[in-house]
Amino acid sequence: MFSVDKQSLQSLSALALFTFAFLGSEFFFDSRIGLLISAEGVVGAQAMILGASVVGFLAYAPISKLAGGRRALRAVEAVGAIAALVTIAVAESALAMQIAGCITFFLLGSLGAEAHWSMARAFEGSPSLAKGAGAAYAAGILLQFLSNQFVPAGMADAAVLCVGVAALAVFAAAGEHDGESAGQAAVDSSQQITPGGAKTAIRAVWLLALVVLLACMFSTLDNVVTLANAQGSISVETWPRLFLAASGLAAGVLFDIRERRYMGFIMFAVTVLSTISILAVEAGASPVIGLIVFYVSSGFFVTFFTTTFLQLAPRMRTPQLWAGMGRAANNLCAFTVSGVSMMLTQSGIAAVMIASLILFVLVSVAFVGAGLFRLPSTVEEREAIQAGLAAAAAPTPEEVQAEFISRSGLTPREEEVLRAVTADERPLKQVADDLGISLRMVQRHLTNIYSKTDTQTRAGLTRAFFGK
Repeated sequence: MFSVDKQSLQSLSALALFTFAFLGSEFFFDSRIGLLISAEGVVGAQAMILGASVVGFLAYAPISKLAGGRRALRAVEAVGAIAALVTIAVAESALAMQIAGCITFFLLGSLGAEAHWSMARAFEGSPSLAKGAGAAYAAGILLQFLSNQFVPAGMADAAVLCVGVAALAVFAAAGEHDGESAGQAAVDSSQQITPGGAKTAIRAVWLLALVVLLACMFSTLDNVVTLANAQGSISVETWPRLFLAASGLAAGVLFDIRERRYMGFIMFAVTVLSTISILAVEAGASPVIGLIVFYVSSGFFVTFFTTTFLQLAPRMRTPQLWAGMGRAANNLCAFTVSGVSMMLTQSGIAAVMIASLILFVLVSVAFVGAGLFRLPSTVEEREAIQAGLAAAAAPTPEEVQAEFISRSGLTPREEEVLRAVTADERPLKQVADDLGISLRMVQRHLTNIYSKTDTQTRAGLTRAFFGK
C-alpha cells in the first residue's frame, strides 16, 4: 500500500521536478552547445556541468546554514538558474554558454539537495520510501519524455525548463517545516544520532564507494550501447526511455518488500545481469540485449542510490548533506570517468571484459562492506528482540520477593511467617505447627505483616509478595 500525506506529496513532486529539470537541462545544454563545438567538445562540456552540479549538492548544507534555510534562498536559486538557462538559449559564444551551463547546474545541484532532504524528512521511517523514490524518478522521466515529444526545440524548450525550475523551487521550499528552517531541522536531527554513529559513518563511506563503482559499471554498459548505436547496430530512439520510468517504479516496489529487507540482494542481481550483458555484447551477442539491460538496470540503480541515502541521511551528523549524496556521487563519476570509460570501450573486447570483471569484484567487495548482504530485521523481529531484552532485564521472582521484604522492613521471624502463609493455602493452625510456634503467635506476626505491607487479606498479601 502506497499512501502519502501533503508533505510527502510535496517532497515527491519536488524530487520529480528535479529529475525533469536536471535531465531536461542537460539535454538542452548538450543540444545548444553542440551547435558551436565538436562532438568530443560536447562530452567535455557536459562533464563540466555535471561537476558543477556536484559542487551545488555539496554546497547546499553550508549555504542553508549561513542563510538560515530561508525559503527566499530557494527563490534566488530558481531565478539564477532561470536566467542562466535563458543565457544558454540565446548565447552565441561557446564560452558564455559553458559558464551559464555551470551556473545552471550548480544551482540545480543545490535545489536538488533540498528536494532530496525534503524527501528524507517526509519519508523518514516510511515503509514506502523506495516506492516514493521510484515514483519520483518515473514522473521526472515521463515529464522529460513529454517535453521532448511535444515541445519545440529552442526558446519554447527553455521556457518549459524555466517553469520546471520555478515549480521545483516552490515545492522544495514547501517541504520546509512551518516556522523552522531546513538548516535548523538539520541541526535538530543531528542531535538525535544514535550511539552507533561511527558504524553509520563507515557504512556511508562504503555506500559512496559502491555508488561510484556501480556508476562506472553502468557507464561502461551505456558506452557499449552508445557505440553500437553509432555503428548502426541498433537505433536508440527517445521512446525506449520509458523503460527507465517502468524500471524505476518496479525497483521501488521490489525494494520495499519487507521493509527493504532484500534491496541489497536485488541490486546485486541487477549488477550481475549488467556484467553478463556487457560480456555477452562484447563477445558478439546482439547489442539489443545491452540496450534492454541498460534501461532496466539504470532505473533500478537510480532508485537504489536515491533510497539508500534518503534512508541513511537522518542518522548522519549533517543529514541535509547526505540525503542527495547518491545523486552527487553518480554525477561525480560521470564527470570524472565517462571519458575514460568511452576510451576503454573503444580499446577492444579483451580490455572491456577484463575491466568489467575487475569492476564486478570491486562492486562485490563494496556490497559486503556496506552490509547489504546482511538481512536487516523486520518490525516483527525487532519487537521480538525488544520483548526478549525486556524479559531478560526483568527481575527474577527471588529478586522481587527480596525487594518486597526489604521495602516492608520485616523481621526474620515475620519473613518466615510470610513465606509459610504465601506458599500454599494451609490453615494457620498447620502453619503454626510446621513453624513450631503457637497459632496466636502466627496471627500476631501476620497482623504486623499486613500493617507493614499495606495489605488486608492473605490472598492480597500473596499477590503483593509474588509481584502479581
